[in-house]
Amino acid sequence: MSILLRLDAVSKSYAHRPAVAAVSFEVHAGESVALVGESGSGKSTLARLALGLVRPDAGTVRFEGRDPARLRARADRDVRARLQFVPQHPRGSLNPALRSGEAVGFALRAHGVPRRERADRTAELFRRVGLAPELARRFPRELSGGQLQRVAVARALATGPALVVCDEPTSALDRDTRERLLDLLTELRERTGTAYLFVSHDLAAVARFAHRTLVLRSGRVVEEGRTDRLWTAPEHPYTRALLDASGPHVTLRTPASATGPNDQNEEPR
Repeated sequence: MSILLRLDAVSKSYAHRPAVAAVSFEVHAGESVALVGESGSGKSTLARLALGLVRPDAGTVRFEGRDPARLRARADRDVRARLQFVPQHPRGSLNPALRSGEAVGFALRAHGVPRRERADRTAELFRRVGLAPELARRFPRELSGGQLQRVAVARALATGPALVVCDEPTSALDRDTRERLLDLLTELRERTGTAYLFVSHDLAAVARFAHRTLVLRSGRVVEEGRTDRLWTAPEHPYTRALLDASGPHVTLRTPASATGPNDQNEEPR
């Protein structure tokens, strides 16, 4: 399968304190790759590097062969449209003065969708993520946390992305809402071939969603491999400690598709 995202020996420091150090990994088309670890392990920094929101101090980041930090010109709009983001706190990422449908429509406008098509496209996106189209008329303050997260997913999907970066998308959700969101993301992956970079401390969510997992500690990858292998036979003490700390509710429920498009012969490092 084709490589969508490649980070090669990437390092990043803030105020001379390293956030990530010499991290390398790839995300292939139709694949979900999770980044897990404690707070401060470098997960969100890697997400920002993948999106081009910050530049590495060393190493390279490439999305479809391009540096995402340089996708600023109008000519780069089509490439930028294929790389999207679902934030941890969608309420804070949505303009409170815009109705939820306008937020999705704004994303469509930013990527050149004609005005006459936006209303129909927005209604279809709402249906696609399991929201009644009439909710497009509501402001963010009038929606529940689960509904807001679905609006964020609809906005990310508006441009038909190849890769969506999800930064702690389940952290503010109750268990039932989390399960519905993961069902939605899985169904979209299977139906559209969308790939995900899934940043999470929620190991139960990772267990049922990710094809492959990278375990981060102090900005470095200490173990990586197929999620089913890491969950059943972790090699690094830190990985074992994370799983033990998560309690008995973390069970491996990965569907058949979670064997991944490119990892049949991969061994954990």
